[in-house]
Amino acid sequence: MYTTTIQGTTAGFVGVDGFVSNTSGYTPVAEPFLPDQALVIPGANLPLRSADFYEWNPHFSELEFVTALRDAFVLKGFPTTLGMLVDTSRNGWGGTSRPITVSVATTINGYVDESRIDRRVHRGGWCNQVGAGIGERPVANPAPGLDAYVWVKPPGESDGISDPNFTPDPDDPAKRHDPMCDPLAQSTYNPALSTNALDGAPHAGRWFAAQFQMLVENAYPPLE
Repeated sequence: MYTTTIQGTTAGFVGVDGFVSNTSGYTPVAEPFLPDQALVIPGANLPLRSADFYEWNPHFSELEFVTALRDAFVLKGFPTTLGMLVDTSRNGWGGTSRPITVSVATTINGYVDESRIDRRVHRGGWCNQVGAGIGERPVANPAPGLDAYVWVKPPGESDGISDPNFTPDPDDPAKRHDPMCDPLAQSTYNPALSTNALDGAPHAGRWFAAQFQMLVENAYPPLE
């Protein structure tokens, strides 16, 4: 949250400039082949938001979520000038695995999994995700209510160390290992799935060259 200060104190709702979403996150700005979370495909009796990947979450894309969040804030009394920032440093999901058309699958999970550009195994995956790419370049006023797309998390900065038998960080011995960063572990959000974490990752905040190369190769829009 970034705020305006008046005489040394924040000015309540009117003193809030806006909020930042998707910080260090991977949720794409848009899901071009999944524009309607309420869609019921032929042969199914539930909407797409019931798919295992979305677990009834009503927002498939970060732009959809942040717009709804802003509208809710304004309804609660925040100023209509409220702006939002979206971290796009790692939510591009380009490369050869990016879908190029909507699925023709007749099951909800098949349709969603083949159509979504978010290639995480589970939407809860947050640590050094395999397949991620640099997203939209920083730009001002990309959509109504949005102040900017920004890069909050520097591409190539590790989320956490992948080795559970880690060597302590001499500069920050308090850092520990999170199982979500272990590529051989199961997701703490769904034990039936993997963490989708990249192997060889150093401690959080450290330079991770392999991740940076992956992010550049999978950038979308592609880097020229």
